[in-house]
Order: sequence, then C-alpha cells, then structure tokens
Amino acid sequence: MPFKSPASQLSRLGPGLVLCFAATGLAFTIHAVLPAIPAMTLAVALGLLSANIPGTSVLTAGRARPGLDFAGKHLMRAGIVVLGLKVSIHDVLGLGWLSLVLIAGVVLVSFVGTYGLARLLRLRGETALLIATGFSICGASAIGAMAAVRRIRHQDTVLPVALVTLCGTLAIGVLPLLMHPLNLNPEQFGAWTGASVHDVGQVVATAQTAGTAALAIAVVVKLTRVVLLAPVVAAAGLHQRVDHVRKRANGAGKDDGTDGKFPPIVPLFVLGFLAMVAVRSVGWAPPAVLEGAALVQDILLASALFGLGSAVRVRTLIHTGGRAVMVALGSWLLIASLGLVAAWIMIR
Repeated sequence: MPFKSPASQLSRLGPGLVLCFAATGLAFTIHAVLPAIPAMTLAVALGLLSANIPGTSVLTAGRARPGLDFAGKHLMRAGIVVLGLKVSIHDVLGLGWLSLVLIAGVVLVSFVGTYGLARLLRLRGETALLIATGFSICGASAIGAMAAVRRIRHQDTVLPVALVTLCGTLAIGVLPLLMHPLNLNPEQFGAWTGASVHDVGQVVATAQTAGTAALAIAVVVKLTRVVLLAPVVAAAGLHQRVDHVRKRANGAGKDDGTDGKFPPIVPLFVLGFLAMVAVRSVGWAPPAVLEGAALVQDILLASALFGLGSAVRVRTLIHTGGRAVMVALGSWLLIASLGLVAAWIMIR
C-alpha cells in the first residue's frame, strides 16, 4: 500500500471532516434552542438533508465523501470508547439482580425477535444483524461495533443507523403520551424508557419529561444495556472466527472475500470501551474529566452520525428500505412492550 503523507491525507479527508464538525456545531446550536430534540437526531437529519438537497448533494457524494466516511467509521469507534466513561459498574449492580436479569432478558429477546423478523421478511443476514443489534442495545454505537467485528462494509451500516435513529426519535414523542394512560409513576416510566429507547441522548430526552426521578433510573437502566454491548460483540466475534476456521478448513481463504486472517473476537475499540468503564468504576476520573469526556463523546458521535446520514439517498431508501422499515417498526414495538413489562416488575 503506497505511503500517503499527512498533507495528502489532510487534503483528502479535510473537506468531509470540516463539513462534519460544522454540521455538529449546528446540531448542538439547534438543540440548545430546542432541548427536546437530541443533538444526535439532529446530526442524522442534517446528514440526510445534505445528501438530498441539490446544493450539497454533489459535495457529500464527491470531494467530501472520504472525510465523511472516515467520520462515520473512525469517529464512531472513538465515541464508543469515550462512552465507557459514562458507565459505572457500581450503578449497574445497584439495580439488583432481578433488574439485571430482566434487562438482559429484554436485550436478548428483542435481539432474537428482531433478527427473526428481519429474516422472515427476507432481509440480508448482515442487515438483519445490524438492525437487531442497534435496536436491542444502544443504537448507532452498537451498529458500529457489530459492523467492525463482523467486517460488514461501512456503507451497509447506513440504513440500520438511519432506522434506529428515526425510531428512537419517534419514542421521544410517543412514550411520554402513554405514561398516564398506562398509569406509570415516574420511576416506572424511567425504567421503561431506559429499557426500550435506543440511544442514550434519546433516553435522556424522553425520561426528563417525567422529572429527575425518572431521568435518574432511566440513565442507569440504559447504561446497563450499554454494558451488554461487549459480550454481544464478543459472541458475534467468536462466531465469526469459528466460521472463518471452518471455511479455511474447507479450502476457502482469500478467494472467499477475506484476507485469510482471523478476525478479532473483540475489536480494539471495544476493549477501550471496557477500559473506560473500569476507569469510571474505580473512580480514577475526576468530575471535570467526566464532564469534558461527555462533551467529546457527543461531538464524536454526532460527527459520525452526520457522516453516516450523508450517505443516505432518500430515493434509494424508498425503493430498497420498505421491508427494513417494517422490521424497524416491529422491533420498536417489541422492545417497547418488553421494556414495559420489565419496568412493571422492577418497580412496583
């Protein structure tokens, strides 16, 4: 592979990265004016607009594309690492074993149910896996981690990310309307939100409508789901390696589309995520560092989501995404129902 100087790399990636950070700044500005709309949702929406407005679509498809793809892949992974600083094992264990079992059950059943529904509607296995991962665990971050360990092409993550972001945004508007009809107290509503809404920012936006008590438990329940990202990705990586060994034993190798190397069981950035969880759990990070890390994480993930959103062409989405939309809505209803039952059991 020919060596590329830093100057040539900057020239290639610069336009797209500048566009990502500018859009991220705009997303945070709009969020400051309209706090009910998460910055992550705005970042995806701006990406979609940039890809489909005549004035900017040429830029996002041309000169800015390398930098946008870099953001969607590498800034996403960096954001996942920093996300670990939000998770304290002490907070997770504080929920109690019954709650932990219920949350793990919601993740497992929603994952299996979504994957099964996707295959029933004849979505490709990779798309089904990514949608199931994103909806059951933690949205776009989980999709990025699963795509890395399964060596799924970057462009194949675009549709699942768009769907999980749009359905999470739908939850922000719908779930608060159901709190009183379902006779939920604030703690139950918070647990329901944390167990069923996808992205951390969307959880915060939804739960805060019921007050601080709802928000506190929602964040802990949600971050417990985030912790499950590591074992789920590890299981997928192990399956990938076993499958790789089988193919090589049968004579497949470089001809099967791989490079002949064993894929990692757990990607390096997931190990980084676990390391950050450990740092947070043992109390090595002072409050000022945690606050700064939260801002850095938001910037990284918003930039990555803009990069992914900028690859979505609405015309293509309409023609190819009908069945995927059905799977997404079905998965959203499934995890919302499972999360509601878990919330009723956890908090009586």
